[in-house]
Amino acid sequence: MDVIEITYCFNLDNNKKESFELRLDANTLELIVEADERPEPEWIALENNQCPNCPYKKETQPHCPVAKNLVNIVDRFDDICSYEEIDLEVITDERRVTQTTTAQRAISSLLGLIFATSGCTYTAYMKPMARFHLPLASQEETTFRAAGMYLLAQYFQRKTGEGGELSMDGLKKIYQDLHVVNMAISTRIRSALSAESSVNALVILDARANMIPFVIEDYLDEIQALFDAYKSDHV
Repeated sequence: MDVIEITYCFNLDNNKKESFELRLDANTLELIVEADERPEPEWIALENNQCPNCPYKKETQPHCPVAKNLVNIVDRFDDICSYEEIDLEVITDERRVTQTTTAQRAISSLLGLIFATSGCTYTAYMKPMARFHLPLASQEETTFRAAGMYLLAQYFQRKTGEGGELSMDGLKKIYQDLHVVNMAISTRIRSALSAESSVNALVILDARANMIPFVIEDYLDEIQALFDAYKSDHV
């Protein structure tokens, strides 16, 4: 099986380090998770603060696919202050990214990757962005990448005769559904743990996701001039 490896290294105070080595199936772009013999926490049960738009049933999916992949993270960051300054290093096959930032922003970047590759119906749309992961992306970078991803998806749909559209309505709906997921996951964590840094990281992740449906059209208008070279009358 072909595997994509992405490593997040958090260099904290007092020479403490936390490292997360994520392995993605290159074909499905879903996390490869090793079996864990520890008891499963109650907060990951599907019906524990289940998303109102969740399509799953506990009989076939006993655990929330997103929540079960967050256990290791929220446990290890339970005592970390959100605004603590840390050195983050992210290693992929293509590059090594290092930056000094806050714990909550670094965790938010990691959570975005895990959400996209968790196997949830609503987060699966983000798999292409996970495949070409950009750690600590700005709001502008995220909006540009999301728009490009969505339009490329429409190209592939049209190529296979499945429709395809040029409006951003579908992308807006995707992010509206993601907002529902983000809020439910935050409630899950708050109800069971004191993981303030992880909750605040989710707030950051959701703030960006929640903003895109409202700014996408204006943002595209702002950057339209960047594409003047593609105009038919360009010399």
